[in-house]
Amino acid sequence: MQFKIREGRQADAGAAGMICYEAFRTISQQHGFEPDFPSFEVARDLLLGLLSRPDVYSVVAESEGRIIGSNFLWQDSAIAGIGPLTVIPETQSDRVGRGLMEDVLEHARNKHFAGVRLVQAAYNNRSLSLYTKLGFEVREPLATLQGAPLQIDISGYNVRPARAEDANACDALCRKIHGHDRGQELRHAIGQQTAMVVEHGGHITGYATLIGFTGHAVGESNEDLKALIGAAAAFAGPGFLLPTHNSELFRWCLQQGLRVVQPMNLMSLGLYNQPAGSFLPSILF
Repeated sequence: MQFKIREGRQADAGAAGMICYEAFRTISQQHGFEPDFPSFEVARDLLLGLLSRPDVYSVVAESEGRIIGSNFLWQDSAIAGIGPLTVIPETQSDRVGRGLMEDVLEHARNKHFAGVRLVQAAYNNRSLSLYTKLGFEVREPLATLQGAPLQIDISGYNVRPARAEDANACDALCRKIHGHDRGQELRHAIGQQTAMVVEHGGHITGYATLIGFTGHAVGESNEDLKALIGAAAAFAGPGFLLPTHNSELFRWCLQQGLRVVQPMNLMSLGLYNQPAGSFLPSILF
């Protein structure tokens, strides 16, 4: 199949959104999992938002005037995030997916990002193989967790909505744990009133932009993340992502009745610092 890659436009949201919905639905159903996107409209609206954002580099693949795939590079941190990458199911050509990935990786190199990361469905052999061949490494096996809100308080750990004046302290905490902050993402979450902080011993010891698929969290200890998870009103989207290497926190979540929805992998290319604390990645990284 002959194809070309060009920058995405808002007018592409409908066609690209349908491909995104169908691609995730097809691969999920083949392996007995629920799809990440419950409807075409959810996928379309997400892609419309991405195609509208100046801090997201968007590309689509076209063949004979028809869109057959899309990919996105999130550029709001020292580390760039990739996704969602989707190709029309009846094609599923390694060349198309590889071309879309090579394009955004070249853009990331030109913009001098310290590293690039993504989260991949562990049961998707095709994408795992593609990303590995492109130089990515699996850094953390993840479990997507879902269930009823826990409504649990952790003694000595106070959770409250994040405020604008908390942002610098949260940035410092993220840098302490990851070696970089996610300040722009955090401030957007504060503006959207989804971000929460946890205080212990008189200072902020953890925060979450959202306990859910698109949110990330960091904490000085597992107790901070337990407090944030316990206070969440819901686990947005398919659920939240938890590194299974953190067996103490993973076990605690299972003991509270949360269930594993699907396995995933956090993968990186370029700079990666082993986290110096507890964390929950987003679907980006």
